[in-house]
Amino acid sequence: MEEITISKIEKMIYVIRGQKVMLDSELAELYGVTTKRLNEQVRRNPDRFPEDFMIECNSHELEVLRSQFATAKSSSIWNYKRRTPPMLFTENGVAMLSTVLNSPTAIHVNISIMRIFTKLRSFLLMEENLNKRMDRLESGTNKIFKVVFEKLDALEESTPAQA
Repeated sequence: MEEITISKIEKMIYVIRGQKVMLDSELAELYGVTTKRLNEQVRRNPDRFPEDFMIECNSHELEVLRSQFATAKSSSIWNYKRRTPPMLFTENGVAMLSTVLNSPTAIHVNISIMRIFTKLRSFLLMEENLNKRMDRLESGTNKIFKVVFEKLDALEESTPAQA
């Protein structure tokens, strides 16, 4: 079984409606099933996939997806000529997929994806903390420079001008 890496999963995560989502066809490939089979299982279990777990693309979102493919992944394997709009799964939706695709592969892949989502969240938290520390450092530095320049101005004013 192919190793699932953070970089591979990151390339499969898109932002739609302000949420990070994964495309049904790419998840199906990871799980080793066809997109049709994955979507069949989702449609047979609608109670398991509320709106915050799964999004069905509308035409505007399809254009947003296409633009993300163009910038994030130029060699997309996604076929734009599908008969149905793609289903997009949030992190919770991906977790729920393992309950409807109950195979050893699906369980293994799902565990890997969940671990990667957790790592990505921790990276974002670390980045946020670093940004806050940088802001505090910058603010403190600005105060110090202000005091230094005020002292220099006062010194310059008190020094007699030389002709």
